Amino acid sequence: MAAPRVTLHLVARVRNGSTWGIRGMSTVAPESNRRKGGKLLQFLADRFYDVEALRDYLFRKQVSKVHQKNRSFTYIKEQYGPYVAGAYFILKQGGAVKFRGKEWIRSNGRGHSTLEFLHFQAVPVEAVDASDCAINYQGLDNLLALKELQSLSLQRCPHVDDWCLSRLYQLADSLQELSLAGCPQISERGLACLHHLQNLRRLDISDLPAVSNPGLTQILVEEMLPNCEVQGADWAQGLKLGLEEQPPNTASPMPA
Repeated sequence: MAAPRVTLHLVARVRNGSTWGIRGMSTVAPESNRRKGGKLLQFLADRFYDVEALRDYLFRKQVSKVHQKNRSFTYIKEQYGPYVAGAYFILKQGGAVKFRGKEWIRSNGRGHSTLEFLHFQAVPVEAVDASDCAINYQGLDNLLALKELQSLSLQRCPHVDDWCLSRLYQLADSLQELSLAGCPQISERGLACLHHLQNLRRLDISDLPAVSNPGLTQILVEEMLPNCEVQGADWAQGLKLGLEEQPPNTASPMPA
């Protein structure tokens, strides 16, 4: 008589809310975690049905953030005057300001600084360091009211473009130093707008990727602003590179 068939039942063990498979080699996530993951995926699928939609959403969010940073602080201007309002705008951006006869006031990088400058309502702002700040065309409204401003640094400002430079003529009577080094959106057209700033004594236009011929551009700017020291590309090096790009003369020599 044949031996009876024995049926083996493999029962999975349960440990810490997770179900262990055979011999404990694999795990299955709890049902609650699967539900949460499914809801998240469904949420993303409903709102970002493709990569382009997600990219557009992130772009609009970034634009909105920059717009918020460049708003005008009208209530501060009405209460404390244009000098304090302009200084507050720069410090909120993470920059630094210098009132006439005072020490530099700098932000801690998070838009916080001493509030001592609130008492300088009648003291003009003579220097602004807005390097790496998110200033754009709209935000310049906060600086153009500083009619005694002598020094302005806009180094590596990602949103400063040719249109921004077209507005700087309003500071022509006072501005003596201007740095535009490292601004990615400034081209020759914007630099041409600086011809209004005849009181400039120092101008830094180095490292401008949108300028196609830095050496030649520097020569033209120097002619446009004859009393200004222009810092930037080595014009001789620029001309040398231009000559090297020309094709060599392959004509055969004249016979003796």
